[in-house]
Amino acid sequence: MHHEKNKTASVLEVSHSGLTRQLALPALSYYQMLFITVSMINLTIMSWAFTSGSWWDNRHISLAHFGNMVIANLCVTVLIRQQYLINALFRLVWRTPTHWPLALRRHLAKVYHFGGLHSGCATFSCVWLLLFTLAAFCQQRAQGNLSLQLLSVNTLLVVILSLIALTALPQIRQRYHNLFEHMHRYAGWSSLALSWLQVLWFIRDSHHGEWRWQHISHAFAFWGLATISFSILLPWLRLRRVPIKVLRPSAHAVIIEFALPHDPFPGSTLAISLTPLTEWHAFANIPLVSRPGCRMLISRAGDWTGRFIDNPPSHVWFKGIPTPGVGSMNKIFNSVVYVATGSGIGPLLPHLVNNPRPCKLIWSTRNPLVTYGEAFVNEIIAAHPGVLIWDTDAHGKPDLLLLACQKVREINAEAVICIANRPLTDYVVEGCEAQGIAAYGAIWDS
Repeated sequence: MHHEKNKTASVLEVSHSGLTRQLALPALSYYQMLFITVSMINLTIMSWAFTSGSWWDNRHISLAHFGNMVIANLCVTVLIRQQYLINALFRLVWRTPTHWPLALRRHLAKVYHFGGLHSGCATFSCVWLLLFTLAAFCQQRAQGNLSLQLLSVNTLLVVILSLIALTALPQIRQRYHNLFEHMHRYAGWSSLALSWLQVLWFIRDSHHGEWRWQHISHAFAFWGLATISFSILLPWLRLRRVPIKVLRPSAHAVIIEFALPHDPFPGSTLAISLTPLTEWHAFANIPLVSRPGCRMLISRAGDWTGRFIDNPPSHVWFKGIPTPGVGSMNKIFNSVVYVATGSGIGPLLPHLVNNPRPCKLIWSTRNPLVTYGEAFVNEIIAAHPGVLIWDTDAHGKPDLLLLACQKVREINAEAVICIANRPLTDYVVEGCEAQGIAAYGAIWDS
């Protein structure tokens, strides 16, 4: 491929000087800072509750306040993953003028780290639930006015939510990813059902066994749980089974084409499944060039994708609405360098089409013509004639950080956006940021 041959010599001549110095990275990521912020807010409320707030002392136990904190944290946990809210957050950031100071824009572009709110509030919902359950047992021993049903469901909820949080720990999540997915899905649904029993039984026990709508309608926990339930149900209201056309350029990848009532916006992602109650996987939407419709590039990266490629289905299920990916952060920068490996080109390709701003693309992949087909590769070259396509079969794996920094200097780029596997993404993003270059990549928190 001439695009590759013309670039190889100049790339190999680039010096590694300046890249070997110790990385001067920030002590904490934005994700971690959000987690810490949530923790400090909850710990401050907790400290006040046990002191001047008098939620639990020798005279009184305020079970309702503890329960409300459980629901409040769960609301944030669920709503920050709501697709409509995610889209609103991204669209708000996209409105940032490109003439604003780069120092400000590079911080705003970290909006996709909102998962720190999710994990922080999820953790403290478990802590508050444990306190609520302990307080309930203490009140039962002192006054005996709570039902065995409420005490039992509280205990069961503590166990289930703790297991969900435990399997979400990075070490366990990476090693047992299917377990993590199943716990979040099935245990999450179970805990939602149990939470309804918990809230209704608590309202009943708090009013001497009476069921009255006025008691229910005045309970914050009821409306909070209703909001959570609606947010979880909402994507399922857009569940649909759609026929697909499958192009299989190689045993490593397939390209599926499909048509929806409204084409997803460029650079967005949608979740697809073969069996809606089990596995869901999100892929980038790539618009068709000459006609309405959309595509997804699916590479072999595990059991599910392997089965999909080996035995392509005639239909797939879609759920929810399209949501933006990290590549969309290009909207607030005047110039960007894109770095992709393998099928990571899929999320970036839509941003290259009709892009009036200066940009550079580095695509590192195994034999691209054989793996993805000549038509797909030619489309990338047509969208960005200056693309550097690095064939790893022919030349081995490149130093993507080195190449990215070279391209940044060529066009004085304001940011680097990398779509690759986790080790490479961390290497490129952290390496760029250590040199003062704004850099963005997936954080694998969803």
